[in-house]
Amino acid sequence: MDGVTPSSQDIKIIKTGWLVFRMTKRIELNIKSGVAEVKLNRPEKHNALDHAMFESLIEFGEKLAKDRSIRAVILYGAGKSFCAGIDLSIFSGESSSDDFLNKMEPRDNSLANYYQSAAYVWREIPVPVIAALHGAVYGGGLQIALGADIRYADENSAISIMEIKWGIIPDMAITTSIPNLINIDKAFEITMTGDILDAKTAFKLGLITEVKSDPLSQARELANIICQKSPDAIRSIKKLFYDTWGSNDKISLSMEADIQKKVMSSPNHMEAVKSSINRSEPDFSDSEF
Repeated sequence: MDGVTPSSQDIKIIKTGWLVFRMTKRIELNIKSGVAEVKLNRPEKHNALDHAMFESLIEFGEKLAKDRSIRAVILYGAGKSFCAGIDLSIFSGESSSDDFLNKMEPRDNSLANYYQSAAYVWREIPVPVIAALHGAVYGGGLQIALGADIRYADENSAISIMEIKWGIIPDMAITTSIPNLINIDKAFEITMTGDILDAKTAFKLGLITEVKSDPLSQARELANIICQKSPDAIRSIKKLFYDTWGSNDKISLSMEADIQKKVMSSPNHMEAVKSSINRSEPDFSDSEF
């Protein structure tokens, strides 16, 4: 099946005051006051991943990565599930096609290939990405969630690395996410069995950040808190942790110092200090980082 690239006819853009609304056949994007909400919008299929969904996730993720006005991103799904994984129709005759083989090669200006990019693009966004999970979070859907920096799930979420069911491996950038979250023996166990985990079990393993009664409301609350902080510091924290997590002390300590010097020379640092001393609302400018 050929990829479906959203054309100008597929995309609707509406701007009203602080609100920007953008939509393809698979994704709705709302931006308000620096928070971008990305909604997977194929509820009749539990937001299963077809080519149109892959293309839209990558397109919107890449656009948000370049938008310096964005302070936080929220990922969530419409309907009964966050994302039930790959739409099985995507396998139809594709595994031996030239199109499939081309999609397995790294994309231009990215380390990730087409399939990996739907998950990895959220890590490449320089601001925090928060995933609000509910219902089925299977296979590729879970790997997209693992591409986020923080994951809240409701207690009824069903979570699984399910690719073994179809005789394949998980290959949507999971090797860049799961090693930072759980031990390798548990990774073997849940990946080789495809077991479906409840939210509490997934939390104990480290796959999700917290179990919440209303993950989307909690994600919005956190995003609003983040928006009140210096965008330079927020972006720098994400970069620092991803670039040094698991690195040796020499690299980590050097990067801490280098990034701090840059942060402390920015106008947003002075604005943070001033607003804290005066107990006033900060007026941060868009980050140049």
